[in-house]
Amino acid sequence: MSQNFPFENLFIFDMANNHMGDMDHAEKIIREVACVTKAAGVRGALKFQFRQLDTFIHPDYQSRTDIKFIKRFSETRLEMEQFGKLAKMVRDHGLLTMSTPFDEASVDVIVGMNLDLIKIASCSADDRPLIDKVARVNKPVVVSTAGLRLEEIDWLVNHLESQRVDFSLMHCVALYPTPDDKLQLDQVRQLKERYRSLTVGWSTHEDQDNTSAIQMAYALGARMFERHVGVPTDDYKLNAYSSTPEQLEKWFAAFDHARDMMGSAERAPAPAAERATLRDLKRGSFASRAIKKGQEISAKDVFFAMPCQEGQLVSGDFRPGMIADRDYAVNDALEPTVSAANNDENTIYQIMLQVRGMLNTAGIAINEDANIEISHQYGLNRFREFGAVLITCVNREYAKKLVIQLPRQKHPYHYHKRKEETFQLLHGDVEIVKDGDRYRLSPGDTLLVAPGEWHKFHTLEGCIFEEISSTAYANDSFYDDPAVANMPREARKTKVDHWMTYFRGQGER
Repeated sequence: MSQNFPFENLFIFDMANNHMGDMDHAEKIIREVACVTKAAGVRGALKFQFRQLDTFIHPDYQSRTDIKFIKRFSETRLEMEQFGKLAKMVRDHGLLTMSTPFDEASVDVIVGMNLDLIKIASCSADDRPLIDKVARVNKPVVVSTAGLRLEEIDWLVNHLESQRVDFSLMHCVALYPTPDDKLQLDQVRQLKERYRSLTVGWSTHEDQDNTSAIQMAYALGARMFERHVGVPTDDYKLNAYSSTPEQLEKWFAAFDHARDMMGSAERAPAPAAERATLRDLKRGSFASRAIKKGQEISAKDVFFAMPCQEGQLVSGDFRPGMIADRDYAVNDALEPTVSAANNDENTIYQIMLQVRGMLNTAGIAINEDANIEISHQYGLNRFREFGAVLITCVNREYAKKLVIQLPRQKHPYHYHKRKEETFQLLHGDVEIVKDGDRYRLSPGDTLLVAPGEWHKFHTLEGCIFEEISSTAYANDSFYDDPAVANMPREARKTKVDHWMTYFRGQGER
């Protein structure tokens, strides 16, 4: 399911019991945390912890001081009215408000105070009565996962998704403080891979002077972070797993440095300086014997050597069968204007590379006996505008295809007389127009197209969707555009071998 709340790049500051039951001290923490947060230019949420102690603690244990957490909770108690005043102060200082409820009554308090977010602590992540209560209040939720088995996280994710909760996950280790060798940061990557639609964060309890850990977590995919915060004074000492405002400043700086080092999410063209350096190290293509204009150039006609000159064909771009654009003498540098003997073949090669990359990114493998076709209703030269790659995995009384579109591609209006098909989006985005009605699919969504229904589709960022249908017939696609409708099928389809066969053949060229 899609997320509505912007969890990414949210910093959560857990006051926990560091207020020490002292309103003045709590206000001091809020002021100082808000100040460093504003200076760093990050989006922060100040988090409380709510327990209705009169009912949360069993009556027979209310006055016990020999049980660690009962003693701590009782000694640092604040009333809910006091928390309400602190919540107003948090908002006034530009932070989001958030709380961890440890009982159902505290969820009602959160709703009554209209706090922005709810946190489910690791110790409550399998507390089904509490989780169900949280799920019913329609607020964004952050869930920590310390100590959970993988199947328990699977249950939690499935349960919250089935309740249509807008939520994210936090990797967490419930050791206070957490030694470096127990941080288990690779769990961030594993959670990202397993729950791709969710923002994954990291709730930290390590040495608060450790700034490399957040950089590693960010590199592994963490996009939300939580730390305990407090302010040490003469009266109140701060525990080893809580950050001072000064430590937060260094933490934010490490985060910014990590983002700078990671760079963009998409691979951008190399800077001019990098390209120049690489060109200086490349080999150029040179004529090993005289070549006449219009001659087909074979591998025996060229040799490769450095330096690669400006405006020269590099060795990696040479293909046997290129046609000479002018006369070349021995040792002349070939120019990039030599033309490929078969431009269509190069276009197909580039399409195949991009499609295989998309399938790899989506983690989708195909069977070796699958049939692959490039569908290009207006020719290969316009494929990146109109078309799709069709991979037929099975075609019996039932059929399964994968339909892959590159970014910004469209597929024109058509219908089938015999085939009923259901589309299910696996990766990316797609909008399908069926008999004039628009359907924008998210991953997992399905759409039925009955025989005789006109349909077309397009994508912005690229898509892979599955087509499950009755038997597919080669002569069962009827197009609205006469220019396509009157075209022989073989003129708008190019059959391609399976990956291994195709790319092996390209390597032998």
